[in-house]
Amino acid sequence: MTGYFITFEGPDGAGKTTVINEVVKQIQASCKRPILVTREPGGSKIAEKIRQIILDPANTEMNAKTEALLYAASRSQHVSEIIEPALKRGDLVISDRFVDSSLAYQGKGRGLGIKQVQAINDFATGHLQPDLTIFLDLDPRLGLARISRARAGTEDRLEQEKLAFHQEVYAGYQEVNALHPDRVKLVDASQELPQVVAASVKLIASTLPEIFEK
Repeated sequence: MTGYFITFEGPDGAGKTTVINEVVKQIQASCKRPILVTREPGGSKIAEKIRQIILDPANTEMNAKTEALLYAASRSQHVSEIIEPALKRGDLVISDRFVDSSLAYQGKGRGLGIKQVQAINDFATGHLQPDLTIFLDLDPRLGLARISRARAGTEDRLEQEKLAFHQEVYAGYQEVNALHPDRVKLVDASQELPQVVAASVKLIASTLPEIFEK
C-alpha cells in the first residue's frame, strides 16, 4: 500500500470530529495526497447500519461480547470497502477512531481484556495499523460535561454510560498508548480548539513530512 493512515482517538467529548475537520482544512492545500476522512463505527453503507445497532440507546440488552464483535464486524467492512482501497490508491486516510477505541472501550471498559479484543480486531482488519495516531487527551469528567452541554437528551448508548465506565475507558487508553509509543502521540484536548488543531497539524507534519509540498 502506498497511502498513509492517520487515526484520531480519545474519550467521548474530546472533540475528535471537530478537530479532524479543522485539521483537514489546514493541510489540504499543501498535502500531496488526496485526503479521505472517515469514521468508526461506520464509514461504509453496511458499517453504518451496524453503527446504528451498536449506538442505539434502546439496545440495553446488548452484552459486552456482542458489542465487541459488532465493532469488529463494522471495522472489517470499513477496512475492506473503504480504507484499504484508499491506501492502495495512495490517499491519506484520516479516521475518527479505529482499533484502539475497541481496546479501550470493550477491552478495558467492558472488562473483556485488551489482548482478547486485539485478537478479534487483528482478524477483522488483517493486522492493519495506522502510521500515526493522535490521542486527544481529556479528563472523562470534562468530556461528559461537554457532551451534556451539546447533546443533552440525545446521547448515544455509549455516551450514556456512567462516569465510572468512562474512567475505565480512559485507563484503557493509557495502557494502549503505552504499548505503542512510536505510533501514538498525545495532544492536550483541554486547550482551546485552535491550539488543539495546531498541535495536531504539527504532529502530522513532523511524523509524515513526505506527504506535504516542500
